[in-house]
Amino acid sequence: MRGSPQDRNFDGLADKFARKVYGGLKGEIRLAVIWRDLVSMIPAIEGGRPLRILDVGGGLGQFTVRLAAFGHRVVYNDVSAQMHQKARDLAQQQGLDGHISWCHSPYQDLIDLGKFDLVLCHAVIEWLADPSSLIAQLKTFLAQDGYLSLTFYNQSGLVYRNLIRGNFRLLETDFKPDPGSLTPAHPMLPTTVTKWLEVSELNLCWSSGIRVFHDYVTTVRGGHEDPQSVIDMELKHSLIEPYKWLGRYLHFISCPDQGVSD
Repeated sequence: MRGSPQDRNFDGLADKFARKVYGGLKGEIRLAVIWRDLVSMIPAIEGGRPLRILDVGGGLGQFTVRLAAFGHRVVYNDVSAQMHQKARDLAQQQGLDGHISWCHSPYQDLIDLGKFDLVLCHAVIEWLADPSSLIAQLKTFLAQDGYLSLTFYNQSGLVYRNLIRGNFRLLETDFKPDPGSLTPAHPMLPTTVTKWLEVSELNLCWSSGIRVFHDYVTTVRGGHEDPQSVIDMELKHSLIEPYKWLGRYLHFISCPDQGVSD
């Protein structure tokens, strides 16, 4: 099977992605929230037996490399040759390139990889021509007691941000981002993703919001001027309702039916 030609490939945009998404505080918040969630659900990540981990659409490779540094057996995948190279460069800088298995391919071509204790798939589903089929395929890689870590672009956050900014006309039309932008084409409602998880017989074990207030700030003042304070407050409110559901991205950790429900 080949990936759809309509699935987004970040070749030609990798440098822009690194600069815009991870070159500042917004990227630090994303990494901090996701890592906190993973360690909370799977304490063995920071100490314990080596886990078998698959990073689908691994992008710049931050999680692949960090997990490999803890001794886990990680398989990295991305459809973008430029992203793949940037991830390998990061691994080489830390002396971990040989500890990671590298797969440059569409996710649809991942076969015969076996089962994994943890499957990561961050900010991929909103870029796919057929997002509804992703979770079912990822489930095939999960061990019986494995976990799926999924992040997605939150449609509710997109609407709320445009309401604050007065972009009412944008909300009254079909959402079509600029082809050269880093704004995903298919924002997701949490109810939609939850339904796909249920169809694949996966339970939602954990949910959090990523950037629940940072992106909505129009006037920087007070605590906003201290990056660590922003990260701390994001971490705190990322788990609290109703704030977490306003995150620009949402992080769901799911597990097969014997897992704990959220």
